[in-house]
Amino acid sequence: MSERRTLLIVFHSQSGNTARLADAVVAGASEVDAIDVRCLRAFDAGVDDLADCDALLLGTPENFGYMSGALKDFFDRTYYPLENKLNGLPYAVFVSAGNDGTNAVREIGRIANGYGWREISPAFISRGTPTEDDLDACRQLGQAMAEGLALGIF
Repeated sequence: MSERRTLLIVFHSQSGNTARLADAVVAGASEVDAIDVRCLRAFDAGVDDLADCDALLLGTPENFGYMSGALKDFFDRTYYPLENKLNGLPYAVFVSAGNDGTNAVREIGRIANGYGWREISPAFISRGTPTEDDLDACRQLGQAMAEGLALGIF
């Protein structure tokens, strides 16, 4: 492909667990030379960042059985300005959960459906303190998303 594509990673972390997962996602994605990887905290990401990406990875802690308020704020700030403009955008999710994380994943999926995005991988959920296996799974998630972009699969 002649044009470089951009993978945007948007995450929030308070305890540091989701940041560790995000770092692993970035490390995996950065192994693919043909892709520009941008990683932003949810409060720092906005409409232009989202509009300019070719794929998206979203990371959040599970807070009270839901996504973080920061990630929800990102959705609130970007949804209407980009309504019907990102149909088919490939995305995936990674969650740092204290319990099971499935409610956070479900609610992100509902919002992503409203944007018209296309989930390209099941959500990855790390329960408790991230293990080396969790970090490896996140590296693989980042690499797979970047490889898919580089190859034009999505």
